[in-house]
Amino acid sequence: MAKRVEICGIDTSSLPKLSHEKSMDLLRAAQKGDETAKNEFITANLRLVLSVIRRFYDKRESLDDVFQVGCIGLIKAADNFNTELNLRFSTYAVPMIIGEIRRFLRDCSAMRVSRSIRDTAYKVITARSKIEHELSREATLDEIAAALDIPVAKVTDALDAISDPVSLFDPVYHDGTETVMIMDQIPDKTSSDEKWVGNVILDQAIESLEEREREILMLRFYEGKTQMEVSEEIGISQAQVSRLEKNAKASLKEMINR
Repeated sequence: MAKRVEICGIDTSSLPKLSHEKSMDLLRAAQKGDETAKNEFITANLRLVLSVIRRFYDKRESLDDVFQVGCIGLIKAADNFNTELNLRFSTYAVPMIIGEIRRFLRDCSAMRVSRSIRDTAYKVITARSKIEHELSREATLDEIAAALDIPVAKVTDALDAISDPVSLFDPVYHDGTETVMIMDQIPDKTSSDEKWVGNVILDQAIESLEEREREILMLRFYEGKTQMEVSEEIGISQAQVSRLEKNAKASLKEMINR
């Protein structure tokens, strides 16, 4: 039997579970202005908010308040999610819910920092609220900095100073099959699927070379040795090393370009 938990008057054990297809149909209808579909979609995805607040809930604040702020993030995610992308809604929504809750907790928390940074942080929070009220969207760091006539770095430092540290490995959502961690939301600019696939293909191509050719490439390009040093180590002439290296490179190029 599902455990009954009430938050903001909602019995969480009675929240509906929708298939992915049904969920996306509702979201498409909601984005076209169907309020009934939107309410049904939001209600079915309230578990996302509950999962996040279990991690980020600050006992100094009302649980109902934190839940309602998380719902704002959920609604923003529903309004802006692109249903044409091959992406799970939860993967898109969780960071937005986290952002709303952490901003709320940060703005309401006591600031144990220097007076100057505390004053700057207060001005940043005030300016951000004013900008968001006027533009009906989240304020950018550049907009806040321009409004206060201070460098963007000072805005960032002030907000960082009043933020609670979290681990990159902290889970923020789990639906039984998928776990979303904070580090999952951070792009790795040093890697890509294309680079990873390329490395796999290269490794497979190297493994298919003759043993002597593979040994020469490893010594030359992984250990950085000269052709003369390689020839001395494996007991053949430098001319033979040069010829085998050239053949190995040609073989790799042919295999990779197939």
